[in-house]
Amino acid sequence: MRERSKNRKSPEELRSHRWYGVNDLRSFGHRSRTAQMGYTPSDYAGKPVIAVVNTWSEINPCHTHFKERAEEVKRGIWQTGGFPVEMPVMTLSENFQKPTTMLYRNFLAMEVEELLRSYPFDGCVLMGGCDKTTPALLMGAFSMNLPAIYMPAGPMLRGNWNGVVLGSGTDTWKYSAELKAGKITQLEWRGLETGIARSAGTCMTMGTASTMTSASEALGLTLPGFSSIPAVDSRHAQHASLTGRRIVEMVWEDMKPSDLITAKSFDNAITTVLALGGSTNAIVHLIAVARRAGIDLKLNRFDELARHTPVLANIRPAGEFLMEDFFYAGGLPAMLAELAELIDGTQMTVNGLTLGENIRGAKNYNDNVIRGRSHPLIERDGLAVLHGNLAPGGAVVKPPAMEPRLLRHTGPAIVFLDYNDMAARIDDPSLDVTANSVLVLQRAGPVGAPGMPEWGQLPIPEKLLKAGIRDMVRVSDARMSGTSYGACVLHVTPESFVGGPLAMVRDGDLIQLDVPARKLNLLISGEEMARRNAAWIPPKAKFARGYGMLNQLHVMQADTGCDFDFLQEPLEARNTSFTDPEIH
Repeated sequence: MRERSKNRKSPEELRSHRWYGVNDLRSFGHRSRTAQMGYTPSDYAGKPVIAVVNTWSEINPCHTHFKERAEEVKRGIWQTGGFPVEMPVMTLSENFQKPTTMLYRNFLAMEVEELLRSYPFDGCVLMGGCDKTTPALLMGAFSMNLPAIYMPAGPMLRGNWNGVVLGSGTDTWKYSAELKAGKITQLEWRGLETGIARSAGTCMTMGTASTMTSASEALGLTLPGFSSIPAVDSRHAQHASLTGRRIVEMVWEDMKPSDLITAKSFDNAITTVLALGGSTNAIVHLIAVARRAGIDLKLNRFDELARHTPVLANIRPAGEFLMEDFFYAGGLPAMLAELAELIDGTQMTVNGLTLGENIRGAKNYNDNVIRGRSHPLIERDGLAVLHGNLAPGGAVVKPPAMEPRLLRHTGPAIVFLDYNDMAARIDDPSLDVTANSVLVLQRAGPVGAPGMPEWGQLPIPEKLLKAGIRDMVRVSDARMSGTSYGACVLHVTPESFVGGPLAMVRDGDLIQLDVPARKLNLLISGEEMARRNAAWIPPKAKFARGYGMLNQLHVMQADTGCDFDFLQEPLEARNTSFTDPEIH
C-alpha cells in the first residue's frame, strides 16, 4: 500500500474526467449545469469528485446529527483539494420502519451501488450507523469498488432515570418485563421513556449498530478509534473532517476496498464482534458484506473463532457498562490491543497503515470496562452456531445473554404460527406453558415475515413473569436485536415459510438444545418428519408486485447473508467492461 501511494493518479485518470474533462458536447452540458449550481471550474476541474453518501432523515434519530457531520466531512474534502457532492439515500430507521429495516437493507445496498456507478464520482464517504445502514452501505460500495471510507454515527449518551443508568433496548426489555410482573408502576415506566434516549446517536449498548461500526473499523474501513466516539462528542466532528480529508488522498492513491479487504480482514471483524459480546445480527451482515467482496465467508467460521475468542468488553447486554464508558476506557483500539495475536495486525486499513500499526501503543484506562485476556468477562463462546435436524442449515445463539441453566435443555414445544398468533396468545392465562416449555415462532424468516424481523426474543408469558421466571428457551427463524438477551435460538435455516423443518414442529414435540455440543434437534423419528414434510402445504405468497415480490423471489437464507441471489457475483468474476456507464 505504501508503494501504491507513491504512484498517484493524474487528473486525467480520474473517473470524473470522463464527465468534466473531455472537450465534447456532453462535457459542455455537465460543466454548464455545474455552473448553474454556482460552481466555477476551479472548484472541480482536475479534482477528485467525492460522493458524501448521507443517510440522514427527519425520522432517523440515530442520524440526527448527520446534517452537521456532512458539512464537516465536506470541509475536510475541500481543504484537501476535492470536490464534495452530498448524495441523500434511503434512510433505514430501526425504530420506525416496518415491518423491519432488514427488508430494505438490500434496497439501500443497490441504491448505493447504482448512484456510485451512474454519477461522476471518484470516491465516497459512507455516512451510517443505525443497524442495517452500515452493512447496506458497505455492500453497495464493495460491489462498485471505488475508493470508499466509512463514517460511523457514534453511540448516543448514557440514558438516565432517577439516578439509574439506562441502556437502550436492553433496559427497555428488562423494565417492560418488570411492568408486566407488577414490579414497577406506569408512572415509573413513563419516566424511563423520557430518560433512556438523551442525544443523537445509535444505541449505546452493544447492539447491532455499535457491533457493526466496530466491525467496520476492524475491517480497516474507518479511521482508527472513530467507531467508539459518542455521536455528540466534539471529537466525533473532528474525525468527520479527517475522514473527508482522507478520502481525497485515497482517490489519488487509488485505494479501493478490493485493495484492502481479505479473508483475514473478515476474521479480524469476526474476532472483534466476539470479543465485544456483539450482536447475533453481525453474522448475517458480515456474511453478506464478505460475499460482495468475493469472499465466501461461511457460517461455521463464526463458531470456529468463538471457541478461542474471549469476551473482553463488559458492555450491556452481556456485561455491565455502556459505549460511552467503553470510549473513555480507550475504545476499540484498546480492546484490539488486548486481543494481541488473536488479531492479524498485518491487514491494511484506509489510513494507509496496518491494523497493527494503528493499535500500537493503545492504552486501556479501565480494565473493568475493557477486560484483559487474563480476566475476561467470558472465556469463550460469545456466539455459537447450532446444527441438527431442526436447523440443517444452521442456527445461532448468544450464550452470554442466556441463563446458564438453559445451555442444555429439553422441553415441549408451544408453537405460534406467526407473530400475530403469538401476540394474541402469549399472555392468555389458559396457555398451557411452564418454565420448561420451548416457545417456537414460525414464519418469521427472510421470506415469511417478510424481512426476518427482530422478533426472536419472544416475550415471557405474563403468568411466568409473575412467578419470577425471566428466561426460557425460544426458537425461531427470526433475528433478535443486539440489545436483547435470553435463551433465544435464532436464524433457524431453512426458514419455516419455505418448508424448513421448523415448519414441521407441533405443540408438545420435544425440542433438545445443547449449546456446548452445538446441537438443536426435534425429537421425532425420521419417518414422522418425512410424513409431515409430505403433508406440508406451502403458505400463500405475501406479495404480488413491487419490491416485496423482488424480495420473496430472490432473497437468500440467513446462512448466506440474506442478500439477493442476483447480486452475488464475486469481484474477480465480474465483467469490468460493464462497471461504468457509457456517456453519450
